[in-house]
Amino acid sequence: MDDIFGRALLDYHNNNYSEDLFTETSISEPDEIPLSYFFRDFDEMPRIEQAALLTSKGAVLDVGCGAGNHSLYLLNKGYDVTAIDESGGAVKVAYQRGVKNAKICSLLDFSGKTFDTILLLMNGTGIFSIVAEVPKYLQYLRKLLNPGGQVLVDGSDLQYMYDRTEDGAIWVPGDRYYGELEFIISYKGESTKPFPWLYLDERLFEILANENGFDFSIIERGENFDYLAKLSIP
Repeated sequence: MDDIFGRALLDYHNNNYSEDLFTETSISEPDEIPLSYFFRDFDEMPRIEQAALLTSKGAVLDVGCGAGNHSLYLLNKGYDVTAIDESGGAVKVAYQRGVKNAKICSLLDFSGKTFDTILLLMNGTGIFSIVAEVPKYLQYLRKLLNPGGQVLVDGSDLQYMYDRTEDGAIWVPGDRYYGELEFIISYKGESTKPFPWLYLDERLFEILANENGFDFSIIERGENFDYLAKLSIP
């Protein structure tokens, strides 16, 4: 995937800001996202992200680190942080901002170290792509955890974005789970190809987590059907 997201972050970081980013899904119109949002500090973060940072412990892996906001907060608190992102531009920005242990890497390609806390934030369930892939990711996360470790991941339930049938069921076009979306990022007239991005409701997430050997609990809930989940090994 072309690193449109990384280019946008680099422009903003290098004072070449001229316009913002747009995101679009298969069930929503384009939404303008200010690039400054990807550079927010702790006080500007949603309550769910703040709760995740305050719940973190020990050695931390920040998956999908973006510009490094979460990593920087934890580094300033004295934590041992490793940050990874598939966007080379994002990793370059995070490194230049002070996240020195930042790597261009996907979660499933990462190895060589285990952690006490693994963070997947800003709809962290999106990285799972589709429901059928969730078990593969959960099993890999287990391998990266130290005894007593935790995965802190946020998600969102998109039921509110769908119409209902006469019997109250969610009406979903096509044969798919309602949180399986196609996602597009656009910047300066260029767009990514659509890629799968998963919004996982609490009920299904708990079932999948339990089936893959995790205890599941909710740490925090937001104001728009979003939540922060803690996965731990019993």
